[in-house]
Amino acid sequence: MDLGLKDRVYVVTGATRGLGNAAARELVADGAKVVVTGREEKSVAEVASALGPDAVGVAADNADPEAAARLIATARERFGRFDGVLISVGGPPPGFVADNTDAQWQAAFESVFLGAVRLARTAAAELTDGGVIGFVLSGSVHEPIPGLTISNGLRPGLAGLAKSLADELGPRGIRVVGLLPGRVDTDRVRELDGLSADPEATRAAAESRIPLRRYGAPEEFGRVSAFLLSPAASYITGVMLPVDGGVRHGF
Repeated sequence: MDLGLKDRVYVVTGATRGLGNAAARELVADGAKVVVTGREEKSVAEVASALGPDAVGVAADNADPEAAARLIATARERFGRFDGVLISVGGPPPGFVADNTDAQWQAAFESVFLGAVRLARTAAAELTDGGVIGFVLSGSVHEPIPGLTISNGLRPGLAGLAKSLADELGPRGIRVVGLLPGRVDTDRVRELDGLSADPEATRAAAESRIPLRRYGAPEEFGRVSAFLLSPAASYITGVMLPVDGGVRHGF
Protein backbone atom coordinates (compact mmCIF):
# COMPACT_ATOMS: atom_id res chain seq x y z
CA MET A 1 0.00 0.00 0.00
CA ASP A 2 1.34 3.41 -0.98
CA LEU A 3 0.86 5.70 2.00
CA GLY A 4 1.53 8.80 -0.08
CA LEU A 5 4.45 9.83 2.10
CA LYS A 6 6.99 10.43 -0.64
CA ASP A 7 8.64 13.83 -0.19
CA ARG A 8 6.29 14.84 2.62
CA VAL A 9 8.10 16.60 5.45
CA TYR A 10 7.52 16.01 9.16
CA VAL A 11 9.02 17.17 12.41
CA VAL A 12 9.44 14.33 14.91
CA THR A 13 10.41 15.31 18.44
CA GLY A 14 12.04 12.99 20.93
CA ALA A 15 13.39 11.03 17.97
CA THR A 16 16.79 9.98 19.25
CA ARG A 17 15.40 6.87 20.94
CA GLY A 18 12.27 4.90 21.68
CA LEU A 19 8.93 5.55 20.04
CA GLY A 20 9.88 8.84 18.38
CA ASN A 21 12.89 7.20 16.79
CA ALA A 22 10.79 4.27 15.58
CA ALA A 23 8.31 6.65 13.96
CA ALA A 24 11.06 8.65 12.26
CA ARG A 25 12.62 5.49 10.83
CA GLU A 26 9.34 4.26 9.37
CA LEU A 27 8.51 7.67 7.88
CA VAL A 28 11.86 7.80 6.09
CA ALA A 29 11.53 4.19 4.97
CA ASP A 30 8.23 5.10 3.30
CA GLY A 31 9.70 8.09 1.47
CA ALA A 32 9.14 11.01 3.83
CA LYS A 33 11.70 13.53 4.96
CA VAL A 34 12.07 14.30 8.64
CA VAL A 35 13.48 16.84 11.06
CA VAL A 36 14.43 14.83 14.14
CA THR A 37 14.99 16.36 17.55
CA GLY A 38 16.37 15.48 20.93
CA ARG A 39 18.07 17.27 23.78
CA GLU A 40 21.63 16.06 23.14
CA GLU A 41 23.38 17.38 20.05
CA LYS A 42 25.61 14.32 19.65
CA SER A 43 22.78 11.78 19.71
CA VAL A 44 20.65 13.93 17.38
CA ALA A 45 23.50 14.10 14.86
CA GLU A 46 24.05 10.34 15.07
CA VAL A 47 20.37 9.56 14.48
CA ALA A 48 20.10 11.97 11.55
CA SER A 49 23.22 10.48 9.99
CA ALA A 50 21.84 6.95 10.39
CA LEU A 51 18.58 7.97 8.71
CA GLY A 52 20.44 9.37 5.71
CA PRO A 53 19.94 12.38 3.43
CA ASP A 54 16.20 12.52 4.05
CA ALA A 55 16.74 13.53 7.67
CA VAL A 56 18.21 16.51 9.47
CA GLY A 57 18.81 16.69 13.20
CA VAL A 58 18.21 19.67 15.47
CA ALA A 59 19.10 19.65 19.16
CA ALA A 60 16.03 21.04 20.91
CA ASP A 61 14.16 20.76 24.18
CA ASN A 62 10.37 20.69 23.92
CA ALA A 63 10.28 22.96 26.96
CA ASP A 64 12.09 25.72 25.03
CA PRO A 65 9.50 28.32 23.94
CA GLU A 66 11.52 29.00 20.77
CA ALA A 67 11.90 25.36 19.73
CA ALA A 68 8.68 24.95 17.75
CA ALA A 69 9.28 27.86 15.38
CA ARG A 70 12.91 26.83 14.90
CA LEU A 71 12.01 23.26 14.00
CA ILE A 72 9.38 24.24 11.46
CA ALA A 73 11.72 26.81 9.94
CA THR A 74 14.35 24.08 9.58
CA ALA A 75 11.87 21.84 7.77
CA ARG A 76 11.07 24.58 5.27
CA GLU A 77 14.69 25.65 4.80
CA ARG A 78 16.08 22.15 4.36
CA PHE A 79 13.24 20.39 2.53
CA GLY A 80 11.04 23.19 1.21
CA ARG A 81 7.78 22.32 2.97
CA PHE A 82 6.12 21.29 6.23
CA ASP A 83 3.35 18.71 6.37
CA GLY A 84 3.05 17.73 10.00
CA VAL A 85 4.53 17.05 13.40
CA LEU A 86 4.68 14.05 15.70
CA ILE A 87 5.04 15.31 19.26
CA SER A 88 6.87 12.75 21.36
CA VAL A 89 8.70 13.37 24.62
CA GLY A 90 10.45 11.17 27.11
CA GLY A 91 8.32 9.97 29.97
CA PRO A 92 8.35 12.00 33.20
CA PRO A 93 9.93 10.54 36.35
CA PRO A 94 8.13 7.56 37.86
CA GLY A 95 6.75 7.72 41.37
CA PHE A 96 3.64 7.91 43.49
CA VAL A 97 1.94 11.07 44.75
CA ALA A 98 4.09 11.15 47.89
CA ASP A 99 7.31 10.64 45.91
CA ASN A 100 7.20 13.27 43.20
CA THR A 101 8.39 16.76 44.06
CA ASP A 102 7.06 20.11 42.91
CA ALA A 103 10.22 20.52 40.83
CA GLN A 104 9.54 17.23 39.02
CA TRP A 105 5.94 18.22 38.35
CA GLN A 106 7.00 21.64 37.07
CA ALA A 107 9.72 20.26 34.78
CA ALA A 108 7.36 17.61 33.39
CA PHE A 109 4.61 20.17 32.83
CA GLU A 110 6.99 22.43 30.90
CA SER A 111 8.30 19.62 28.71
CA VAL A 112 5.48 17.08 28.39
CA PHE A 113 2.46 19.39 28.50
CA LEU A 114 3.24 23.02 27.76
CA GLY A 115 5.94 22.09 25.27
CA ALA A 116 3.42 19.95 23.38
CA VAL A 117 0.87 22.77 23.46
CA ARG A 118 3.38 25.18 21.94
CA LEU A 119 4.43 22.72 19.24
CA ALA A 120 0.83 21.98 18.29
CA ARG A 121 -0.17 25.65 18.33
CA THR A 122 2.79 26.70 16.19
CA ALA A 123 2.26 23.83 13.78
CA ALA A 124 -1.44 24.66 13.46
CA ALA A 125 -0.58 28.19 12.39
CA GLU A 126 1.81 26.90 9.72
CA LEU A 127 -0.09 23.92 8.31
CA THR A 128 -2.56 23.95 5.44
CA ASP A 129 -5.11 21.50 4.07
CA GLY A 130 -3.71 17.97 4.41
CA GLY A 131 -1.51 18.78 7.39
CA VAL A 132 -1.46 16.63 10.51
CA ILE A 133 -0.54 16.94 14.19
CA GLY A 134 0.17 13.73 16.08
CA PHE A 135 0.63 13.22 19.81
CA VAL A 136 2.43 10.25 21.35
CA LEU A 137 0.52 9.78 24.60
CA SER A 138 -0.07 6.66 26.70
CA GLY A 139 -2.64 4.13 27.76
CA SER A 140 -2.87 6.26 30.91
CA VAL A 141 -5.21 8.50 28.93
CA HIS A 142 -7.89 5.91 29.72
CA GLU A 143 -6.59 4.23 32.88
CA PRO A 144 -3.91 5.37 35.36
CA ILE A 145 -0.73 3.32 35.46
CA PRO A 146 0.52 2.56 39.00
CA GLY A 147 3.78 4.31 39.78
CA LEU A 148 3.51 6.85 36.96
CA THR A 149 1.58 9.57 38.75
CA ILE A 150 2.97 12.53 36.80
CA SER A 151 2.25 10.87 33.48
CA ASN A 152 -1.23 9.95 34.70
CA GLY A 153 -1.84 13.60 35.49
CA LEU A 154 -0.56 15.09 32.23
CA ARG A 155 -1.34 12.66 29.39
CA PRO A 156 -5.15 12.78 29.69
CA GLY A 157 -5.00 16.57 29.49
CA LEU A 158 -3.08 16.34 26.23
CA ALA A 159 -5.68 13.93 24.88
CA GLY A 160 -8.32 16.56 25.66
CA LEU A 161 -6.21 19.16 23.87
CA ALA A 162 -5.90 16.89 20.85
CA LYS A 163 -9.66 16.36 20.69
CA SER A 164 -10.27 20.11 20.94
CA LEU A 165 -7.73 20.80 18.21
CA ALA A 166 -9.32 18.21 15.95
CA ASP A 167 -12.61 20.13 16.16
CA GLU A 168 -10.96 23.52 15.70
CA LEU A 169 -8.65 22.58 12.83
CA GLY A 170 -10.90 20.16 10.97
CA PRO A 171 -12.60 22.89 8.90
CA ARG A 172 -9.14 23.83 7.58
CA GLY A 173 -8.45 20.23 6.52
CA ILE A 174 -5.87 19.68 9.27
CA ARG A 175 -6.05 16.39 11.15
CA VAL A 176 -5.12 15.72 14.79
CA VAL A 177 -4.45 12.20 16.08
CA GLY A 178 -3.22 10.59 19.28
CA LEU A 179 -1.32 7.34 19.72
CA LEU A 180 -1.62 5.42 22.98
CA PRO A 181 1.28 2.99 23.27
CA GLY A 182 1.13 0.16 25.75
CA ARG A 183 4.08 -2.06 26.65
CA VAL A 184 6.39 -1.46 23.70
CA ASP A 185 9.91 -2.84 24.14
CA THR A 186 11.81 0.44 24.48
CA ASP A 187 14.54 1.59 26.88
CA ARG A 188 11.88 3.47 28.85
CA VAL A 189 9.72 0.38 29.40
CA ARG A 190 12.74 -1.77 30.28
CA GLU A 191 13.78 0.94 32.74
CA LEU A 192 10.36 0.87 34.38
CA ASP A 193 10.40 -2.93 34.59
CA GLY A 194 13.86 -2.67 36.11
CA LEU A 195 12.54 -0.69 39.07
CA SER A 196 10.97 -3.87 40.44
CA ALA A 197 12.78 -6.47 42.52
CA ASP A 198 12.45 -9.02 39.71
CA PRO A 199 12.31 -7.37 36.24
CA GLU A 200 11.86 -10.67 34.40
CA ALA A 201 8.89 -11.64 36.54
CA THR A 202 7.44 -8.15 36.12
CA ARG A 203 7.68 -8.44 32.35
CA ALA A 204 6.18 -11.92 32.36
CA ALA A 205 3.25 -10.70 34.46
CA ALA A 206 2.69 -7.74 32.13
CA GLU A 207 2.79 -9.99 29.07
CA SER A 208 0.23 -12.30 30.63
CA ARG A 209 -2.25 -9.40 30.72
CA ILE A 210 -1.75 -8.54 27.04
CA PRO A 211 -4.02 -10.53 24.69
CA LEU A 212 -1.15 -10.97 22.20
CA ARG A 213 1.01 -12.16 25.11
CA ARG A 214 4.07 -10.08 24.24
CA TYR A 215 5.48 -6.58 24.30
CA GLY A 216 5.26 -4.66 21.08
CA ALA A 217 8.32 -4.01 18.91
CA PRO A 218 9.21 -0.34 18.34
CA GLU A 219 8.84 -0.76 14.59
CA GLU A 220 5.25 -1.92 15.07
CA PHE A 221 4.49 1.37 16.77
CA GLY A 222 6.47 3.22 14.09
CA ARG A 223 4.41 1.74 11.27
CA VAL A 224 1.15 2.78 12.91
CA SER A 225 2.54 6.28 13.38
CA ALA A 226 3.60 6.52 9.75
CA PHE A 227 0.14 5.46 8.60
CA LEU A 228 -1.72 7.93 10.81
CA LEU A 229 0.51 10.79 9.69
CA SER A 230 0.18 9.86 6.03
CA PRO A 231 -2.35 10.93 3.39
CA ALA A 232 -3.61 7.33 3.46
CA ALA A 233 -5.30 8.22 6.77
CA SER A 234 -6.87 11.38 5.34
CA TYR A 235 -10.32 10.76 6.89
CA ILE A 236 -9.06 9.94 10.37
CA THR A 237 -8.97 12.71 12.95
CA GLY A 238 -9.74 13.17 16.63
CA VAL A 239 -8.93 9.53 17.43
CA MET A 240 -6.93 8.17 20.35
CA LEU A 241 -5.57 4.93 18.89
CA PRO A 242 -4.25 2.27 21.29
CA VAL A 243 -1.11 0.49 20.08
CA ASP A 244 -1.03 -1.97 22.94
CA GLY A 245 -1.57 -5.56 21.79
CA GLY A 246 -5.19 -5.43 22.93
CA VAL A 247 -4.57 -4.62 26.59
CA ARG A 248 -7.30 -1.97 26.61
CA HIS A 249 -10.54 -3.90 26.97
CA GLY A 250 -12.98 -1.00 26.69
CA PHE A 251 -14.59 -0.04 23.42
